[in-house]
Parts: sequence; structure tokens; C-alpha cells
Amino acid sequence: MSRNPPFKEEFLHYLWRMKKFALNDLQTTKGEPVTLYDTGAYNTDGGPDFTDARLQIGDTKWAGNVEIHLFSHDWQLHQHQHDKAYDSVVLHVVYEENAPAFRSTGEPIPCLELKGRFDEQLAKKYLQLIENEDNIPCSPHFSAVSELTKTAWIERLMIERLERKSADIAAQLDHKNGDWEEIFYRSLAANFGARINAEPFRRVARTLPQKILAKHGDNLTQLEALLFGQAGFLTEKLSDNYPKELQKEYSFLQKKYQLNPIAKHNWQFLRLRPANFPTIRIAQFAALTHRSNRLFSHVLDAAGIKDIEALFDVEMSEYWQSHYVFDKDSKHIKKSLGKKTIHLIIINTIVPFLFLYGKIRDDESATKKAMTFMEALPPENNKIIRDWQTLGITPESAYHTQALIQLKNEYCSPKKCLQCAIGHAILK
Repeated sequence: MSRNPPFKEEFLHYLWRMKKFALNDLQTTKGEPVTLYDTGAYNTDGGPDFTDARLQIGDTKWAGNVEIHLFSHDWQLHQHQHDKAYDSVVLHVVYEENAPAFRSTGEPIPCLELKGRFDEQLAKKYLQLIENEDNIPCSPHFSAVSELTKTAWIERLMIERLERKSADIAAQLDHKNGDWEEIFYRSLAANFGARINAEPFRRVARTLPQKILAKHGDNLTQLEALLFGQAGFLTEKLSDNYPKELQKEYSFLQKKYQLNPIAKHNWQFLRLRPANFPTIRIAQFAALTHRSNRLFSHVLDAAGIKDIEALFDVEMSEYWQSHYVFDKDSKHIKKSLGKKTIHLIIINTIVPFLFLYGKIRDDESATKKAMTFMEALPPENNKIIRDWQTLGITPESAYHTQALIQLKNEYCSPKKCLQCAIGHAILK
């Protein structure tokens, strides 16, 4: 047997999927002629690599699955011969055959070798991509790819990103019997925590149902008592009159609703600007809940970005105008949510919810609104976007920056160049 080739199995997946090998005079390793009609659907989940392929071996036409390995002995190494899920494989495609493959019934599986049937320069280009240590592996070749290819791929990536984000929402909706308001409330809470405090905010929302807050929606003090109490900030001795009042309110409400608060140590303050302290975010969230206890309904009714900005332009209670934390005075200043924060909430929570709502309810207006919001928002500015800008890309809106983030995180970083339209164009 020859030494291992320099490429990985995914390169063979690419060759098969794109038919990037000599299709003339195909034969199995037993000398039976092979005619390939359809390579099948690429399967990235469990089971055979390609499903529902169409081909002919000898005089027999087959519709079934295809499994791909570098060497045929990988079939045994992966224990496929004991797995009935692989009995549907009609062709074993390998770089080189070095052992026969059998179904669980003991029946041998025809094998097709790709060794010597593809352009070695293609393999070299592939290796250049996956071995490049740049943040964007294709950066040396990026300018050679047509703008049409880039634009079409970015359009697809935006939808892909929304589908990924909305998948988690859909799972939560299933768990909560389709309660859109409750799941929106939980997701929004996590968004208020930003990256560093998303999890404790999420835990507070899980242990403090939106329906409880709705019962006290007209009383901002009680809302703050519930949220700060459940967040663990009212368990220690406090000096100011207002937090003492919150403690008293929470003591009553905790017993009434049998609430169990999370520990205060879950919250992070380090390296955060005071305006982003979790105490300020909780107070802002309480003010938002005070404005409306059916926030998702308001989102559905919003005609544009300005309506959302107005909805989130909330005024905190008087105590927080001169405090960032309990018992410590600060300069009196209005601490409202900035436009940048509101825009991130739209991108990360509101748009995915609108997109999913439109899909599930077959409401084209909701889906269109999600896209319109993304196109109306200014482009984001972060390290990922700055990396793309060095390659000559100038994003015009959040629609484009979200697609570029998807491209970087899901294709560039894991080196999935063979599944990327831009990578494919470079290889082509």
C-alpha cells in the first residue's frame, strides 16, 4: 500500500460532489464498468457520506448511498460492517483499495478507486488553502474570485446564519409549547447580558417566567425587586433606602411565587464599562418590561427600525440615574440603551425571531421585515469585519456583516474551504 496522501477524506468528498475526476472508463476494482448519473446528496450528519445516488454498475442500475474513505480498510476500522445503516451503500469510493468492504449481511460492496483520476494541481491548491495560517485562508487568491460569486455566496450565507440562529429558538418553542412571548423574553434577557453575562441573565429569565413579571408590569419597583432579587443582588446587607425597599418587596414576592434566586457571584463586572454593568442592564430590562409585557407583539407591529429604537428607549428608575451599583453614589446621568446596543439586540434577537415566525406561520411579511431590518442597520465594526475589509470588501449594512461573520466562523476558521463557494471558485 502507498503512503497516506497529503489530503484529508473531505477532499475526496469534494471530488465526488463536484465530479472533479475523470468520468470516462470508470470501473470498479473488479473491472465492472460504472456509469455515474447523480452523486447524491451530501450528508454531513451520521450515516453514509452521500445519499440517494444514481449510478449503474455493469448491467444493473442502482439508487442508494455512497460511502467515501481514503483507504478501503477504513470501512472495517469504522465498524461499518456491523452497522445496518450502511447496508444501503451501493458503492464504496476510496483513494486506494487495500481491503474488501462488506455489508452486515456479508455481501461485498463494489469499490471505485479515485487514485490517478484527478488533477494533482487541484490537490496542491487544496493544501495551500487549508495549510494557510492567515485568518482568511484564501486571502492570497480572494481578489481573483468574481464579484458575482462573492455576492451570491454572501446572500446565501445571510440566510444560513438566520437559519442557524433560529434553530435554537425553534427548539425552545417546542419545549414551551409555542409560547412566543416567553421564549422571546428569555432570548432578549440573554441579549441584555451581552456575551459576558448572557448565561446568568438567561438563568434569571428561566427561573422567573414572563407571566410573573406581567402581573407586576405596572409597578417598576416590584419589577426591579423580582429581577434583582432573582439575580442574587438582594441577599446581602444594603444601606440605601431604595435597595432596602427592593429587599422587602422581593422577600414577599419570593415566598408568593416560591422563587429560588441564582448566586450573585455568577455576574461579571470586571473589564466592563460602568454603563454595561449587569446592575444597569437589569434595571434597563426592568424598565423595558414596565413599558410592555408583550414585547414580541410590539416587535411584530413595528414598521421599521425607528419603531424598535423607540420601544427600547426606556427610562430607568430614579435611583439608577445616580448609581451604577447599590449603595455607591455616582454622577447623575441618564443611562439609556445606546443605539449600538439596540442594533445588536435587533440583529441577535429580533431579526431571528421575525425570520422564524415568518417561516413557521407562513407569514411572508415577517420574513421580509427581518431582511429589511438587516439591510437598514449600519454595518458592524469588529475584528472579523476588519479582516474582510483588508481584502477589499466594504460591507454596506448589517446584512452583509452578518454574512461575513458566518463565512469566517463556519467556513474560514474550521477550514471548510471545499464547502465554500469562494473556495470552490479558487479551486476551479
